[in-house]
Amino acid sequence: MSDLISPTTLSPTLLRPVPTTDLSKIQPTATDPEAVERIRTRAKETAEKFEGQFLSFMFQQMFEGVKTDGPFGGGHGEEMFRSLMTDAMGKQMAKKGGIGLADTIQREMLKMQGLT
Repeated sequence: MSDLISPTTLSPTLLRPVPTTDLSKIQPTATDPEAVERIRTRAKETAEKFEGQFLSFMFQQMFEGVKTDGPFGGGHGEEMFRSLMTDAMGKQMAKKGGIGLADTIQREMLKMQGLT
């Protein structure tokens, strides 16, 4: 029991509050139009990638309960193929516009960068 740490045995400097930064006061530093365009492009790519992963996960969950029978169904090969297929479906769907998630994510990412 003597090995336990209690607030009374800790140093007072360890118990003081940690200072935080008010992020709302930080102004964007990217004034170069090329830098702004790179940020926008990168945000769009990242948002699309996230939406693709999200959709892939949704497709994996949807296909988990689907059973396949017949001469070409089942086995380890199908399990591997199915995960590759759901991954490709999610990425392709995101590239073609997806469900609108990428646009929302991109908008929020740009807002966090101080861009609109």
